[in-house]
Amino acid sequence: MKFVDYYAALGIPRDADLGQIKKAYRTLARLHHPDVSKLAGSEEKFKNAAAAYATLKNPEKRAAYDALGPLPEGTDLDAPPPGARSARHAQNARYEDMDFTDFLDSLRQGEPFGTSRGRAHGPRRGRDLEDTVSITLEQALHGSTLHLEMQDGAERKALEVTVPAGVRAGQKLRLRGKGGKGSGGGDDGDCFLHIAWKSHPRFRIDQNDLYFDLALTPWEAALGAEITVATLDADVVLTVPAGSSSAKKLRLRGRGMPQAPSAAAARGDLYALLRIEVPNPCTAEERKLFEELARVSTFAPRTSSTGTPP
Repeated sequence: MKFVDYYAALGIPRDADLGQIKKAYRTLARLHHPDVSKLAGSEEKFKNAAAAYATLKNPEKRAAYDALGPLPEGTDLDAPPPGARSARHAQNARYEDMDFTDFLDSLRQGEPFGTSRGRAHGPRRGRDLEDTVSITLEQALHGSTLHLEMQDGAERKALEVTVPAGVRAGQKLRLRGKGGKGSGGGDDGDCFLHIAWKSHPRFRIDQNDLYFDLALTPWEAALGAEITVATLDADVVLTVPAGSSSAKKLRLRGRGMPQAPSAAAARGDLYALLRIEVPNPCTAEERKLFEELARVSTFAPRTSSTGTPP
């Protein structure tokens, strides 16, 4: 087992508090997660950040880690460096009955170490794993099965996760027994997944409602039209009333996101924001027709009440 400077791995000072530790880990996890980053070295940085977070967020394990004192990166920890035992004694007398092997075992297993060698070899529950997973709006609405890899100390473990329909951003899923492996007859830990929604290429999210831009031709806006639009469920026909203007908002009821973490929950709405576009450039025939319209029309949007902004 090689020494890794966990403080350097998270980019925090050695006196960082728990809030700084959590913030640093979440930032690095989002940046270097193998499902997100393809940069060289990201997987190793993610692995080190996960191991650092697992150790430093636990006061007992952090105290034991700090007792080692700063060591050169990559120092072989399978043999205790000179002064390690005395440093541990000076740091906290409660570790005096443990030897260096117990300390290494405790870090590998992800558990706080005990006050005696006997306790270290008793049943130990595996550590809990925690991560954030980003899913599409379609996956959140309809449910899905994900295949993930979680960092368990220096190891990675594959998980098949069933995401229930209606899951909300910010919701936490608990997978019992899917965390770190227990030892000495101890139970396996749990896995906790924090759900986040990915940005959608078409829809914008506002709480439970979805919004999208719908481009119209001038004649569709003036005469009305029936337009097929995509939703998270299926294509639907949207009726655009005659005389519609840009920035008008049309609603499709119940086509948004669930209002509660349940497939049966009521859903928000889907809104189409109308945007009128003109041919550019116009063909000769189109220009002729627009010129004829300009000649015969009495519509004056800058002076009429219908054209005056509210």
